[in-house]
Amino acid sequence: MSFDLSVFSNKNIILAVTGGIAAYKSAILVRRLKDYGFNVRVVMTHGAQAFITPLTFQALSGNPVHTELLNPEAEAGMGHIELARWADLLLVAPASCDTIAKFAAGLADDLLSTLYLATKAPVWVAPAMNQQMWAAKPTQRNLNTLVEDGVHVIMPDAGSQACGDVGLGRMPEPEDLADQVKDYFHQAQRALAEKFGLLAGKRVTITAGPTREAIDPVRYISNHSTGKMGFAIAAACYTAGAKVTLLAGPVSLDTPNGVKRINVSSAIKMLDESLHQLEEGCDIFIATAAVADYRVAEVAEHKIKKAGDELHVSLIKNPDIVATIAQQEKRPFMVGFAAETRNVEEYAAGKLVAKKLDMIACNDVSRADIGFASDLNAMTVFFADQYQLEKRDLEKASKQEIAQQLVEAIHDALHHEIDPV
Repeated sequence: MSFDLSVFSNKNIILAVTGGIAAYKSAILVRRLKDYGFNVRVVMTHGAQAFITPLTFQALSGNPVHTELLNPEAEAGMGHIELARWADLLLVAPASCDTIAKFAAGLADDLLSTLYLATKAPVWVAPAMNQQMWAAKPTQRNLNTLVEDGVHVIMPDAGSQACGDVGLGRMPEPEDLADQVKDYFHQAQRALAEKFGLLAGKRVTITAGPTREAIDPVRYISNHSTGKMGFAIAAACYTAGAKVTLLAGPVSLDTPNGVKRINVSSAIKMLDESLHQLEEGCDIFIATAAVADYRVAEVAEHKIKKAGDELHVSLIKNPDIVATIAQQEKRPFMVGFAAETRNVEEYAAGKLVAKKLDMIACNDVSRADIGFASDLNAMTVFFADQYQLEKRDLEKASKQEIAQQLVEAIHDALHHEIDPV
């Protein structure tokens, strides 16, 4: 059966491997999680490294393996905090008796135990140990404590063990664990849609990424936009129940699940496709694309040869896509974006009025910690006067979280417009 890997392409799994012979199964588990499209990072205790090498997990996950609490290469040496914020799920498999005891006692003497206390993500543990250790009263008491603390404990399988004993304590098969993770995120996605079906039935068109304006057959003018914010908004709109069409400039991103993608290159082509979508039917138009302000007046038919110390290229102004759509008779709800390097809010408020938008979101792309190439963002949202809504400051968060907040802001505006007197 075919499976759309893009469903989980923005879900981050930390797989923590602790000391035990079952650690070999964790290597297979990484492969299965990657097969489903999850982003996987591996944390290993010192005990785990006695059974399997970090290099194995690095090769399988495609990411460096984390083994030490104090990492001088991490931001401010706080690697466990970075990981804690990154994770959508912390899965400990195998979870040793010692690790379970540390979690229950609230100890923080290594990377994994500290990460457990620092993350807001759900925590799952898959115990694997000798059958007598599993049955021991202290172990069962510690497991009960974890359950009371909200940890999801995956029951071990019964069978023969490496020590020769027979009984409960075997780590479930990697395929079964990967399926449980997949099912969990599927259910979470459905629950989110039920809870945040804020745009149910709406037809949404989103522009994203940069445009490329040709100089000759091999050169072009462009910018640093990666399209990440627009793609995140497309995914959030689909989750909120909308029918989404994404007009994507030249970017290297997977298409969000359920979204119709149309690739374009230049500003003119993006405008033409935007107008076509308006004719097809559009309730909300979200312009996140970083459209080039100018294009070359005359594109050379052949590659321009190097001659002399200077090359003069004449530029002409590109049409303003969002302003053009806002002026159409069949005008949808218009959302603009302003990526600025100074006077951010002042410029954004001016664009809101000048381009006759309903809403605008602005951010400071001069900041090194957010913006074009980052997975994080922070924005301020302004609404047109008729909505009588105060501006909203969206604090620094993942672009997926910012996208969800923007969907909520659009919903609030759509249901808060005051009829003009």
